[in-house]
Amino acid sequence: MKKGLVLEGGGFRGMFTVGVLDVFLEHEVKFDGMIGVSAGACFGCNFKSKQHQRALRYNIRFAHDKRYSGFNSWMTTGNYFNANFAYHTVADKLDVFDKKVFNENPMEFHLVVTDVLTGAPIYKKIESCDSTFYEWLRASASMPVVSRPVEVDGMKLLDGGISDSIPLQYFENLGFNHNVVVLTQPIGYRKKKMTIMPFLSFSLRKYPCLVHALKVRHEMYNRELDYLSERQKDGTCMVICPEETLPIGRLSHDTNKMEMTYLLGRRAAEKFLISHSSRREFPGHLDKVSVRIAE
Repeated sequence: MKKGLVLEGGGFRGMFTVGVLDVFLEHEVKFDGMIGVSAGACFGCNFKSKQHQRALRYNIRFAHDKRYSGFNSWMTTGNYFNANFAYHTVADKLDVFDKKVFNENPMEFHLVVTDVLTGAPIYKKIESCDSTFYEWLRASASMPVVSRPVEVDGMKLLDGGISDSIPLQYFENLGFNHNVVVLTQPIGYRKKKMTIMPFLSFSLRKYPCLVHALKVRHEMYNRELDYLSERQKDGTCMVICPEETLPIGRLSHDTNKMEMTYLLGRRAAEKFLISHSSRREFPGHLDKVSVRIAE
């Protein structure tokens, strides 16, 4: 049985995912492979490098730093999150990403990006932290309009969530037949058609296939939720998600909300471990894990 971890995106809603992953690190919960989309990839890579609280730490530290993100970066570079500072300077100098541990960890790491010319998903298995590693991460989390397409290996790429927001079926096709999926929206959430679609259609008119993918994104997302529900019923998939809508927006700079969302993720993971270890349903050895929910 191959055990997989599937992480959807959601911008800073991903602080919920960071909380979940940190609890997994603390209890040495292991998977054979993981796949992340957008923020799920950018924050999830720290699970493979075993860097507890790193994603929370650097996002709080640089939340109000104009070099990191914001309107000034968008106007001057075309990217809301500064390509060089946010994805290279921080990782290489200011809060160093542990490439050695990442490379030595046998867990597979996959991510999803969207090809702007075709509107189709591209799935990338990261074999090691080579010269393009950060650019693949950046591409997976580069939202349309507030980001320029990222050019990697001759392709123009944007946010993976446009074309495959919850890549459970893809991971199953790779042989991961028992999966945990971390969502950043509560149970019962259904995505609606974007009201800003006319603006997006005009802004992205050079990329008609991408525009089409955005037009039908809500349909794709809701189909994936339906598929996820089926897999839960047959016992091959388990879900961790917020109980209610998270208190943070995709591009929030509010550090208090970041920490609050992180703590909600921790609490959800603790409840999950207690529930599934007691029934021995979790794909691991959690019968040996003792978890106490923090008040």
